Amino acid sequence: MLHLSPVRLEFVTDRHLATLTTLRPDGTPHVVPVAFTWDEDQGVARVTANRASRKVRNARRAPGEPLGRAALCQVDGRRWLTLEGTVEVVDDPVEIADAVRRYGERYRPRDFDPERVVLRVAVDRVMSSSHLA
Repeated sequence: MLHLSPVRLEFVTDRHLATLTTLRPDGTPHVVPVAFTWDEDQGVARVTANRASRKVRNARRAPGEPLGRAALCQVDGRRWLTLEGTVEVVDDPVEIADAVRRYGERYRPRDFDPERVVLRVAVDRVMSSSHLA
């Protein structure tokens, strides 16, 4: 499991938006702005999304297929950090509630949405500007 250095951890818990990159079925990148949360204990980034969104459709895999990959990139001036790893769609109500709670702590509270799912990125690679190295 991957853990971030203190300076990187501080950066991913400050209130910033990021971009999420997933791959469309034809292999081209799909990049959208998102809010995300970092779970240091699990080495996982979470993005909540509507189950019908393109990012969710890109992340879904048929049973038996390998998980797709995704990258989250947060930028603040000259500081930037990219979290990259496998991505999966989670429909579990307990994990959705936890992701919504974490989102509320980092950004703002969210209303209940029955169409919400979680994109869970199991981070295995981190890149950053030298300011965060």
